[in-house]
Amino acid sequence: MAKKLPQHEESEMSFLDHLEELRWHLVRGSAAIIIGAILVFANKSLIFDGIIFAPKSPEFWTFQKLCSFSNWLNTSLPQLFSDPDFLCIGQNIPKLQNISMTGQFTSHILVSIVAGLVIAFPYLIWELWRFIKPGLQPSERKMTRGLVFFTSLLFFTGVLFGYYVIAPLSINFLSTYSVSEAVQTIPTLRTYITTVTTVVLASGVLFELPILVYFLTKIGLITPQFLRKYRRHFIVIALIIAAIITPPDLFSQILVCLPLMILYEISILLSIYITKKEAKKERAS
Repeated sequence: MAKKLPQHEESEMSFLDHLEELRWHLVRGSAAIIIGAILVFANKSLIFDGIIFAPKSPEFWTFQKLCSFSNWLNTSLPQLFSDPDFLCIGQNIPKLQNISMTGQFTSHILVSIVAGLVIAFPYLIWELWRFIKPGLQPSERKMTRGLVFFTSLLFFTGVLFGYYVIAPLSINFLSTYSVSEAVQTIPTLRTYITTVTTVVLASGVLFELPILVYFLTKIGLITPQFLRKYRRHFIVIALIIAAIITPPDLFSQILVCLPLMILYEISILLSIYITKKEAKKERAS
């Protein structure tokens, strides 16, 4: 007859098994990032010339659309906008320089890792969901239905917004700003790549706000009344965030702050929906 393990040993084994399972989820997630990084590393020309360095070119999509919008304003409202090129930016961004022997190689590795993380993001969220799912109740599993899809959708939307809106505006402003004609700005490769990757990843994370509000409302930490009460505070926070990750001009800050406010209003509507749904369940029970 098999000897039954003491209660504390059974708990310890269960805890160790739990850690072992977590370890393999982390291993698979890390492997996905590495595979994505290797694919990016092997396509150097496409990644750097086609994507990373594109926001510093006058032909970049954002600069072209801003210039077209500027010409349209001049044609439609000539009394208010007399200069047809006042939004035609990105024309004089200086070339980059590398002052370190290992600078280009380490920058290549950095970009590959960041791009691998972006590519593998849906799989990472899926692995996280697979780890959490067994410990959830059926009602809780139903609550998280579509988590991987919507989390990934919001993240990639934020990444695209950061790449096409914030990054080119930041690059144009920071590389052309001058305190005096006696000073010439010659941006380095490392600072340029750091700016682009930081802005893109930060935008992706910020766009996860509705997901955060969804779960906080579900567990009862926030309510629609709470979100409405602190709407003005969030506007201030959004302006501060916009001031940090964009050039200090009003136009750029509005471009960043506006989608954040839209996400906040969507979060309020989402919180209202969840609250009403939970109240309906309570009345039914």
